[in-house]
Amino acid sequence: MAVWLYNRRILDSHLFMYKDVNGELKVAKVATHVILGLVALILVWGSFGTVQAGERGVRTQLGAVVGVVQPGFYVKFPIIQKIVKMDVRTQSLTATKDAPLSAASNDLQDTRLAVVVNYHINPSTVENIYQQYGSADTYYHNIVEPLIVATVKATASQYTAAEQIQKRLEMSAKALTALNTAFEGKNVAIEKADITDVSFSESFTAAIEAKVTAVQQAEAAKNKLEQVKFEAQQTIETAKATAEAQRIQAQSLAAQGGSDYVQLKALEKWDGKLPVQMIPGTTVPFINLKN
Repeated sequence: MAVWLYNRRILDSHLFMYKDVNGELKVAKVATHVILGLVALILVWGSFGTVQAGERGVRTQLGAVVGVVQPGFYVKFPIIQKIVKMDVRTQSLTATKDAPLSAASNDLQDTRLAVVVNYHINPSTVENIYQQYGSADTYYHNIVEPLIVATVKATASQYTAAEQIQKRLEMSAKALTALNTAFEGKNVAIEKADITDVSFSESFTAAIEAKVTAVQQAEAAKNKLEQVKFEAQQTIETAKATAEAQRIQAQSLAAQGGSDYVQLKALEKWDGKLPVQMIPGTTVPFINLKN
């Protein structure tokens, strides 16, 4: 504000000085001073600025890197110095279920991975990144993200399609370890790596469903066959028991002349009633065996 008032006073004084005797304004000289005043304002406002939290400023002088500016207020030489801001906050590479990362399994099946990988560049290395790549965004897109994708795919390829589902948490942990190894010396820290979902192509999914159906049908047929075998075995055992009983009965008849067997059958048929009429002089029969 003070600079603006100062320049305004200079302008007003020159407006007064540059009127000729006829009161006509000397336009050329006034325009020159106006331009000079604007240049002065630009130089003043371009001499300072701020770096936000989560950023680092790379200070360059005539194109050469001369230092790093920490978050907060800074002052620089106008025109010859420039502050390039570099984002050092957490970045995220995300492949969702609707837009998955295409991969392959150990058994050569096409799989689709939903992945979240969080990372950030090391704030102390922003000078090196700027000198090599010019900006943090260029480094992220050209170096970091392709290496993350390649490492996750390589980790997934160590598992079969079924294992990618069954051992998803193990695969995520292994991917995190592989990423930390891959980014050693590359100015990047990996914060986390999660494989949140695994899916397959439509044709492979249909093949899995058909296989599951076939297995279920085979198991049902096997169970049915076992049931039939069980029932047949029951019938055989029943027949064996009947034959054994008949054999025992035949042996008993042969050993006792059949009298005990006849007596047994008589008892089975007797209704508990004695004859009403009897022939004189005869004994009372035990039972009439005739029907």
